Amino acid sequence: MSDHLATVHAVIAAVAVKDYNTALVHFTEDCEYTNLPMGSVVGLPAIRAVLEPFFAPTIANELLILRTAVEGDTVFTERLDRHQIESGWAELPVTGVFVFREGKIAVWREYFDLATLLRQWPELAASLT
Repeated sequence: MSDHLATVHAVIAAVAVKDYNTALVHFTEDCEYTNLPMGSVVGLPAIRAVLEPFFAPTIANELLILRTAVEGDTVFTERLDRHQIESGWAELPVTGVFVFREGKIAVWREYFDLATLLRQWPELAASLT
């Protein structure tokens, strides 16, 4: 496993258990995080400000990496993100792209269908309106 791929695995594992301190040490200070279709933020405090409220209502998370590809400083992941919420499990296919600079993640992009998630997570849908 490449160093970049091992880092991505470590980040995904930390985020799954809401350990943002461990996850964020792997990012550059000016990292750009794009959570499509929801928007982009830049910097570690902004990334934390997106992750914390999203994961806060979850009871448990399983972020299952199904496939990966590494090309130079870029890691691609195909995942199934499972979020246990009060009403059960919400499942979301996700593609993640991680671009490294000097050994840390400088760009993180997550691609998914928001409607797929909102159909399974009505509380989240209500919070976005």
